[in-house]
Amino acid sequence: MGAEGVAARASQLPPRLVLPGFEPEFVSVAKGAALGDSAYDSLLMDFSVVEAGLRAQEEGYAAVCIDTVSDSGLDALRSRLDIPVIAPGAAAFHVACMLGKKFTVLTMWDEWFALYEKTLTAYHLWPRVASLRSINTRPDLEELLAGKEEVVFQKLEDAARKAIKEDGADVIVLGSTTMHQSHTYLSERLPVPVINPGQVAWKLCEMFLTLGLRHSRKAYPAPQAPNDAVYHGFAN
Repeated sequence: MGAEGVAARASQLPPRLVLPGFEPEFVSVAKGAALGDSAYDSLLMDFSVVEAGLRAQEEGYAAVCIDTVSDSGLDALRSRLDIPVIAPGAAAFHVACMLGKKFTVLTMWDEWFALYEKTLTAYHLWPRVASLRSINTRPDLEELLAGKEEVVFQKLEDAARKAIKEDGADVIVLGSTTMHQSHTYLSERLPVPVINPGQVAWKLCEMFLTLGLRHSRKAYPAPQAPNDAVYHGFAN
């Protein structure tokens, strides 16, 4: 991902949301997947995110906040790292459960449904899911929604209203951190809370660091024979 793509992702976290003493840094993975539209691409996502997370701890970062609602590499990083690892899918879904009874994941296209099906199953959250809905629009992972607001935002609003009326959703979760530009628009127009996953993940990251919390070693046992060089070799 180029500098413009990284900047577009960083814009999801305006300075007003960053507490004093914290400094978020958005770093691109060395070799990312194309669209996350298949099991083939998902494996690349896992591998590239894990490599970037390993690098982050080696370089002295205080925590890793994964920037994809697929939560790619989450379990592997928690197994290997001693610093907190936060993922926006888990963060957003669980916060949605605190804000309402049923949530809908609103996303760009059906090809991403498999990503949510995997994590929602792992988190045992299906009883709290109203639906998965998409606007069947191919995502642009570099420019995100810039220049497409007039068309895409209305489609997202229409799909969200259907989720509320037809599926019983009382919370909407954006299905990708690449959709963050639509959050204000949707929040101002919909009668239910709209969760911006990247922002929720970041605030949880701040909270974990402030409270001195990190993942359980019983839940995520460390490898007895780690081989970080294999991951770093993939990136070179």
